[in-house]
Amino acid sequence: MAPRTEAVTITGPRADRARRVADVLRQQIHAGAYAGGLPSESELAAEFFVSRNSIREALTALKNEGLIERGPKIGTHVAQRKYDHGLDALLGLKETFKNLGEVRNEVRAAMPVAAPPSVASRLRLQPGESAIFIERLRYLGNLPLSLDVTYLAPDVGAEILHQPLETNDLFALIEQVSGQRLGSAALALEAISADAHSAATLQVADGAALLMLERLTSLDDGRPVDLEYIRIRGDRITMRGNMFRSKE
Repeated sequence: MAPRTEAVTITGPRADRARRVADVLRQQIHAGAYAGGLPSESELAAEFFVSRNSIREALTALKNEGLIERGPKIGTHVAQRKYDHGLDALLGLKETFKNLGEVRNEVRAAMPVAAPPSVASRLRLQPGESAIFIERLRYLGNLPLSLDVTYLAPDVGAEILHQPLETNDLFALIEQVSGQRLGSAALALEAISADAHSAATLQVADGAALLMLERLTSLDDGRPVDLEYIRIRGDRITMRGNMFRSKE
């Protein structure tokens, strides 16, 4: 039987307490809590064992993020929720959000290009060899979610150029034209600030937080065919996945 420990209240600067409260509230909102509105400041203060001033600072931070809205007559309500995008399966955006609405693509460019050396190396192309370049602005309904830049292996990409890019995930098209299943992907995810062009395209403020996903996807035989650089709206997408500790 584990020994009992006496609970204590976490102390420290008010800004730290507010940040900790905001972290918990943010995650609860993303999980679907508070459909009827957030509790009062006094109720939250009692729940988190902090002062009302700390709660007020936490709620101000969430309001500045655009996550909640507040008013003297309306109380505190969730302004917008995020969509979960899993990291456990190799799925396209249309597959990921198939139950949430229509995913459509505004094709901004689709053409053969001379592959930059780093792109050619990662796609196992010869120096100076062409790749297929595709840029798409991707919507869920009328909401722009991501700006995707893709380089495809030339044999696969040339066939994809003849396919309906506006209504399909590239993953599905790659499997269709290659006759092979996709096998795996190596990815990197980091936070970046939206430059003026990306901000205008994605309809966010200059400098807004974006998630930059770099993903190199290979066929089931191990050949890399798809290198993507995807700018994702950080205010509308949460990346989620499950991890397991190695037994070694």
